[in-house]
Amino acid sequence: MHPNLFYMAKLLIIDDERGIRNTLREILADEGHEVDVAENGKQGLEMAQAKAYDLIFSDIKMPEMDGLEFLAKLKNDENDANDANGECPVVMISGHGDVETAVQALKMGAYDFLLKPLDLNRILITTKNALESKTLKQETKQLRKKVVAKGATMVGESAAIMRVRDIINKVAPTEARVLITGQNGTGKEVIAHLIHENSARANGPMVEVNCAAIPSELIESELFGHMKGSFTGAVKDRAGKFEQADGGTLFLDEIGDMSLAAQTKVLRALQESEITRVGSDKAIKVNVRVLAATNKDLAKEIAEGNFREDLFHRLNVIPIHVPALNDRIEDIPLLVAHFAEQICGEQGIAVKTFDAGAIKALQDKQWTGNIRQLRNVVERLIILAGSKITAEDVEAYA
Repeated sequence: MHPNLFYMAKLLIIDDERGIRNTLREILADEGHEVDVAENGKQGLEMAQAKAYDLIFSDIKMPEMDGLEFLAKLKNDENDANDANGECPVVMISGHGDVETAVQALKMGAYDFLLKPLDLNRILITTKNALESKTLKQETKQLRKKVVAKGATMVGESAAIMRVRDIINKVAPTEARVLITGQNGTGKEVIAHLIHENSARANGPMVEVNCAAIPSELIESELFGHMKGSFTGAVKDRAGKFEQADGGTLFLDEIGDMSLAAQTKVLRALQESEITRVGSDKAIKVNVRVLAATNKDLAKEIAEGNFREDLFHRLNVIPIHVPALNDRIEDIPLLVAHFAEQICGEQGIAVKTFDAGAIKALQDKQWTGNIRQLRNVVERLIILAGSKITAEDVEAYA
C-alpha cells in the first residue's frame, strides 16, 4: 500500500501529562499528520464525538475519565454524534505497572498499547500499522456493501461449480444447516449469501461473524450478547449476533477457529433454539438458520481435540465443498469477463478486453489465493495495461 495514504491522517492524543502530549504531537506532526490533543478522557470523548479521527492515542491512568472508560464509551455508545469513531483504532499508553490493564483494553477493542517511556520507532510502526489496518477494513467493508447491494453471484459453468449450484438450489428453500468448506478465497461467503437470498428468510437479516477475527475472550459476548456490568467495558446491555439474526440467517465464517468454550454454547443454542447473554440467567428464544464455513479439515481438528464432534454433526447437515480455482480453470474466461466489467464499472472507464493469449496465460498460472487472487490480478491488469490486455501484460503484471 502506498505510504502517501498515511501522510495526512487525523490523529487525537489523550494524556494528562503535557510532556507526553507534546512529544507525541511533535513526532506525528513531523510525519505529516494533523494532530489534536486532549488532557483527559472526558475532553477526548467530546472531541471524538465532534470530529472523525483516523487514529487515537489514549493514556490509561487519567483524572475525570480514565482510558478504559473512554474506550468503552467510544466503542459502545451508538448514539455518539460521530459514530464513525466506533471503528477508529485506539492505541493505549501504559505505565510499567499497568500491563494487566492494557491487556484488558485490548479485549475491549483497543488496537495496541505502548509502554512508557515511549520509543520513537515503536510509535511510528504502530501508527503506520494501525492506519493501514483501518484503511483495509474500510475498503473491505465498501467492497462487501457493493457485493451485497448487487446480490451474490457465482460465476462459472464447470462441472464442479454446477454441482455446487445444484446443491444450493436444493438446500436454499429448506431450513437445513449447511457447512461450507474450501480453501481461502474460493467464495464460501458468496455461497452463504446465495443460500440466504434464495431462502424463505431472504427478507430477514443476514448476520455474518468471522470467528477467526474475534478474540476467544470476546466471542461469547459477540455471539450471545451481554448485560451491563457483566465485565469491564460492558457499559450497557447489548444484543449478540444470534439475537440480531432472529428471523434470518447467521453465517459463522471460519468456525474451525472458534474456542471450545464457545463451541459448547453454540451447540446448546442450536439444540434448544435459545441463548443466554453473558451476565444473565434469562434464556432468550431465537429463530435462526445457521450456515457455517471453514478452510480447515474439521475431521482432523476433531481428532486433535480442537473441535467438538457433536457440533460438527449439528452443522454438517448439508455439506458443500467449494472447489479451488486450480480445479476449475475452464471458468477463468467467465470470471475474468465478470471481474473486468465489475472493476471497470467501479473505476468509471470503458470495459477492457483480454485477448486469447492473456486468458491462456491466466489459465496456466497457479492460483493459491483462488478467486480472490484472480480478481486482484484482473484489477491490476486493468489499471496498468492498455485497452486490450495481452499475454505479455499478464507476464509483466500478474
